[in-house]
Amino acid sequence: MHGISSHTLYSYVKDLSSEKYEGRLTGTRGYNDAAQWAADLFKLWKLTPLGDRGSYFQDFPNPYTLVLDGGEVTIRVPVGKKDTLRKSYRYEDDFYPGSTSDAGSVTADVVYVGYGITAPELGYDDYSNVDVRGKIVMMEPEIPISPDKQPELFRKWRPYSFHDYKMKNAFAHGVAGVLYNYHIVNPNCVFIRGLVISYVGRNVINDIFLGTGTPRDTLVQRIRRNLTPVSFSTGRTATIRCTTEHHPEGIGRNVLAYLEGSDPALKNEVIIVGAHLDHLGKNHLLMPGANDNASGAAVLLGCAEATAQMSGLTRQSVLFILFGAEEQGVKGSEYYLAHPPIPIARVKAFINLESIGRGEKLSVGAGKNYPQLWDVVDRNNRQYIHRSLVADSTANLGRPRQDAAHF
Repeated sequence: MHGISSHTLYSYVKDLSSEKYEGRLTGTRGYNDAAQWAADLFKLWKLTPLGDRGSYFQDFPNPYTLVLDGGEVTIRVPVGKKDTLRKSYRYEDDFYPGSTSDAGSVTADVVYVGYGITAPELGYDDYSNVDVRGKIVMMEPEIPISPDKQPELFRKWRPYSFHDYKMKNAFAHGVAGVLYNYHIVNPNCVFIRGLVISYVGRNVINDIFLGTGTPRDTLVQRIRRNLTPVSFSTGRTATIRCTTEHHPEGIGRNVLAYLEGSDPALKNEVIIVGAHLDHLGKNHLLMPGANDNASGAAVLLGCAEATAQMSGLTRQSVLFILFGAEEQGVKGSEYYLAHPPIPIARVKAFINLESIGRGEKLSVGAGKNYPQLWDVVDRNNRQYIHRSLVADSTANLGRPRQDAAHF
């Protein structure tokens, strides 16, 4: 433990989150350069490559979209009986251009469509009784069911919680643009030619509902309580403009490095240590990704170097994986598990390092689900790290949000 320098780890984080790697969006030159840098370190430490054709890289199909300067969200609000107020919103403070939006500009009436769900078997359709063809819809993320409070019902609604589904459903109803109540940079969404998307925050939402008679929060509570749609035309007109460049030919990349165990009886057992290397790229400014997840990647590299120096002392084998495309739908780990270079049956444990560089506390997701692993973490924390340590247990019923979910 004391052979791993916090100064070295910090230098890794600082380097990975610099302009040099362009935000590490999987498929881009910046991400590939970061993957090569990590592979060079693995080679320096004499770890065995376990990727394609004797390399450290496992490649997989991964379309990506570049967001360029030129995003806009503007709303026209009626004032009195004849006048309108044109209000433009601020990039980052109020909106982000959709990370998987098509390029283009659309000006149209805004229709609120709740969660954007059409589920005949559940007797629910947010698009019933509203005309959305050629218009802009405002919609909510997720679904109106809690996985914690109603797990069985949640399972029935779960397919409708995915961003991909919501955008495909909107486009199938003839929608031209989407104002998504999800104010983050989010490349985890399908690209649809002809659909312009912007991710908006509270100021935009408040102005859409201003003067409609019912606040947005009240309508959402009504949907959750009654499981009935509350869709309506807001009386607002909006303009959404995005400048993007889609690359359907994109290739993603995992980085795999292996250390064989020293015990003849145990070396066929494998422990995987994983962290995603990617982040969000640019939108249109650099999204550095220092915590999410340069911090996890840096700690994985520190563990890899320390373990390599202990060669002969690790009885089981260890596989280090830097995943690509976690931010684009957890695609790297999904691909790895569909194409494992080591049989899944040999893997005895998976430890995921995710967004671990912020604050004084340590959180162990699903720690209580795996008491043997939790005991190792807890014991070593008390002996070496001395941090506040919190573990939880989770059924993980929602869509996969981290690489650990696939494992």
